[in-house]
Amino acid sequence: MVDRAESPEDVETSNVLVPLNEVRRQRLQMPVSFDRRELDQILRLYGRMVAANEWRDYAIDHTPDRAVFSVYRRASEHPLYQIVKDPQMARRQGAYAILATGGAILKRGHELARVLSLFDKKLKLV
Repeated sequence: MVDRAESPEDVETSNVLVPLNEVRRQRLQMPVSFDRRELDQILRLYGRMVAANEWRDYAIDHTPDRAVFSVYRRASEHPLYQIVKDPQMARRQGAYAILATGGAILKRGHELARVLSLFDKKLKLV
């Protein structure tokens, strides 16, 4: 067995202290974004609505306090719907919401799939 003495450089790099307030500040400066699972659900819905010729364009905005997926009928209009993720509302009414053109909240909840169910087509007896 070979006995190695640690060099002073190895000791210095392994004992680095990171102030928690710096880490928290950096984490708070990062914008809110949709994770892969959420974006997959939203884009699956978007694909269905494009195939039904109801939606034509989208935009994604990431701000420090919320993420917004805006849906457009035409690129030159105001968004038809906005799917919003607001982590500050997670404990109260739910982090996810769907807003109409005028800013009215159509549906809010804790689970994205349940909120997106607003767009599910209901079968009607003819």
